[in-house]
Amino acid sequence: MEHGPIFGAMLQEFDGAARLLSLEPGIWKILTSPKRQIIVACPVQMDNGEIEVFTGYRVQYNITLGPAKGGIRYHPGVNLDEVTALAAWMTWKCAVANIPFGGGKGGVICDPTKMSKREVEALTRRYVAEIIDAIGPEKDVPAPDVNTNDQVMAWVMDTYSMHVGHTTTPVVTGKPVEMGGSLGRREATGRGVMIATREAAKHVGINLKGARVAVQGFGNVGSVSADLLARQGARIVAVTDWKGGVHNESGIDIDKLLAHVQQHRTVDGFSGGDRLAGDKIWSLDVDVLIPAALENQITAKNASDIKARILIEGANGPTTPDAHRLLHERGVFIVPDILANSSGVVTSYFEWVQDRYGYFWTEQEVNERLERKMCEAFDDVLRNALKFKVDMRTAAYIVAINRVATVTRMRGMYA
Repeated sequence: MEHGPIFGAMLQEFDGAARLLSLEPGIWKILTSPKRQIIVACPVQMDNGEIEVFTGYRVQYNITLGPAKGGIRYHPGVNLDEVTALAAWMTWKCAVANIPFGGGKGGVICDPTKMSKREVEALTRRYVAEIIDAIGPEKDVPAPDVNTNDQVMAWVMDTYSMHVGHTTTPVVTGKPVEMGGSLGRREATGRGVMIATREAAKHVGINLKGARVAVQGFGNVGSVSADLLARQGARIVAVTDWKGGVHNESGIDIDKLLAHVQQHRTVDGFSGGDRLAGDKIWSLDVDVLIPAALENQITAKNASDIKARILIEGANGPTTPDAHRLLHERGVFIVPDILANSSGVVTSYFEWVQDRYGYFWTEQEVNERLERKMCEAFDDVLRNALKFKVDMRTAAYIVAINRVATVTRMRGMYA
């Protein structure tokens, strides 16, 4: 099978861990082959009366541990290689978190920013209708991703329910709370980043109270992470976003910054510190650096500027493999994305459980369960990092691959 560059990057990360596990060739082949790749045509009548045909994808990479789990993204750059690689990463993320899901991902090539709400709804419903045989609470459970949200998930759930003839809330997660969504879901990824930061600080020997933290990206993940870390006593000294940033060595007032961003849609212009250009955040003298924006932000070019002792990957793939190697060689303790931001899928799992059970937990119960799951996952990965004398990213893959491989062997070959 010919692989694209993004799937190739996933294989690069997989190979190192698989060798350390002495993974047998047959299992290796199974775990590097997507189980199912679906390509669909989605015709939609646009507001001007013309018909557009959008291409959609759904990849179920591996379902050994349970139903496929993964988001649906709407973006002009969506392609099969990207969706397949993301489905693979979801497989490892679910396995690291030790939840009974496999990995899946979906996407549609479109630009929702240039579409009306009705057009997005029509596209969503047609896409779901095209993949309806492949999804379901025990088959494949989608979730929000780039340019999709709880409203889109509500349309997914309704479309599926109309086809099967009864309301089926656990077919999708990330729904509005009013229709079966989970309390605590919006804050979950940022909360997990906070927990990962706290546990990493304990391991490295940094007191989180007073620790200097810089956060790149102030969307859902970055803002919640910064807020919760500040409540733990950390000093948030720098925050940047797409337009600009702010630096205050004494600590930024996160409540005031949140109010500013609510009003202005950007960190830029906040008066509670000195103006900071986005690329200057890497060279600040801080204890903890949290990239929570886009992929490939830390590269071989800027890795040497980083002074932080701890790097927590709030975003997916913010550090290139070359940059990771350079930072690890310098002793930077990196908590990889498949561990640091796995709390989003953990809480999606909680939502699925609550929907299937028909009984919903309080936000405190959700947070307590998330705390327990994240601490267990962190400890598992750290234990393997020390055992195999490897970095945390390789250790996370060792944990994930070992779990999927073990169950693959137990289940055996169906012929």
